[in-house]
Amino acid sequence: MVEGPIEVTDELEVTPTAPSRGRGAVVGALTAAVALGTAELVAGLVGPASSPILAVGSVTIDASPEWLKSFAIRTFGSNDKLALVIGIGVFLLLAAVILGAASVRRPRLAIGGLVVLGAIGAAAAVSRPEGDLVDALPSIVGACAGIVAYRWLRLAAGLPERSPADVAAERSPTIAGYDRRRFLRAGVAAAGIAAAAGGLGRVLTSRADAQASRADAVIPAPSDPAAPVPSGAGFNVPGLSPFVTPNGEFYRVDTALFVPAIDAAGWSLRVHGMVDRPLVLSYRQLLARPMIERDITLACVSNEVGGRYVGNARWIGAPLADLLDEAGVDPSATQLVSRSSDGFTIGTPTAIVMDGRDAMLAVAMNGEPLPLEHGFPVRMVVPGLYGYVSATKWLVDLELTTLEAYNAYWIERGWAKEAPVKTQSRIDTPIPGARFSAGTVPIAGVAWAQHRGIDRVEVRIDDGEWQEARLGAEDTIDTWRQWVVRWDATAGQHSLAVRATDGDGETQTTLVEPPFPSGATGHHTIEVEVI
Repeated sequence: MVEGPIEVTDELEVTPTAPSRGRGAVVGALTAAVALGTAELVAGLVGPASSPILAVGSVTIDASPEWLKSFAIRTFGSNDKLALVIGIGVFLLLAAVILGAASVRRPRLAIGGLVVLGAIGAAAAVSRPEGDLVDALPSIVGACAGIVAYRWLRLAAGLPERSPADVAAERSPTIAGYDRRRFLRAGVAAAGIAAAAGGLGRVLTSRADAQASRADAVIPAPSDPAAPVPSGAGFNVPGLSPFVTPNGEFYRVDTALFVPAIDAAGWSLRVHGMVDRPLVLSYRQLLARPMIERDITLACVSNEVGGRYVGNARWIGAPLADLLDEAGVDPSATQLVSRSSDGFTIGTPTAIVMDGRDAMLAVAMNGEPLPLEHGFPVRMVVPGLYGYVSATKWLVDLELTTLEAYNAYWIERGWAKEAPVKTQSRIDTPIPGARFSAGTVPIAGVAWAQHRGIDRVEVRIDDGEWQEARLGAEDTIDTWRQWVVRWDATAGQHSLAVRATDGDGETQTTLVEPPFPSGATGHHTIEVEVI
């Protein structure tokens, strides 16, 4: 029996077995976990936006074509960001597994992959609107940690190693001994390191401070309160959207992969550009200003006909026109550019903000400080415009400029620069494809045409005549209205359609258009079966 190491000569070709490739795949997955966990830990110290997954996700959102963004919103709704993050995570895991298996005999493949992925994460973090060189640190440190972990895990897995002498002499790699227990211990340790680092990073980037700040916020009583909602504004019809949308059910569509966590004590708003007197306001100073309270319906331009990206809430805020008057707006300033804390921009025509409507810097929603997801501590609310040209969340900056001088985020991507909300109506009940018994059935829903109001809603059954619906009492012209029709449903397949007429006398067009570039049009039509 011969003891001692086996020398592999040029004549002996070593072919990794299937288990070796399997161990390589495990090494790759664990390496990726350590690299990402370490990166998250460093991001917790630098700032959540520097996280490589979030940075790459943000760049992906910015670079995605319009059809892909619309598909994500239609398919995943408010979970579109979560779906993107999960998708990036799955891609990285698959890439790590493939590289790990492929690099059993070629370690440089895995190391090169870590370097490339680290460079991509660093470049994505630095390229953000608010990015800085320091934001590249999590990706760089994560990649370095991944390389160290990869070398360590390879040794524990007993995978072939090529020394510099092997490379120079073009010899096959040396076979290391494989100890299953040693590899298991190393794998558990690597997983533990990854979980601990990632978990600590999540703790450091948690929104605890912002949540505490919100909990401590005291919203003053408005000097100009809203009138009570009229008693006849809502119908008691099962399946019909409530007149006031609860905060937890209010739609959310934005580009933020992580919700900005802002401590109100350190928040400030800068007003500058084409103004006579630039201003800087603290949260305390903003709350000290006269406050108004208004019921206002907001709608997203991405909403399909009959879609759910619309909601009605009671807002408290400081009148925006008063603040701009105080700053002294140059008469030639035709655009108000608002910026969020993460650098996102929205452009609003100045004339609309100043025309007397209840545009505000909102600080409360449905009787409580703004939820973090809806812009705490301050957001813009401008009735009558789609959100992408009016409703900046996590607001920190207002700049007066011209419509020609600057294109905001969505305008650069082809959406219309001026976007008044289009008259829309929706059937809430019955739902599409519903199957129910013959008899009297309520057809009910909501209609909206902010800042024009709704004057009439009509429903058509199959190819019959349009019949007028009963309208709920109007709160204001800036809120939606509920409507209902009692239908004597007969057996068979039926098509139900709805249309609305706004306060200007304009009835919804039959022309079917997608949301891009200025809002969807057409009649909401559904199919049901009566038995």
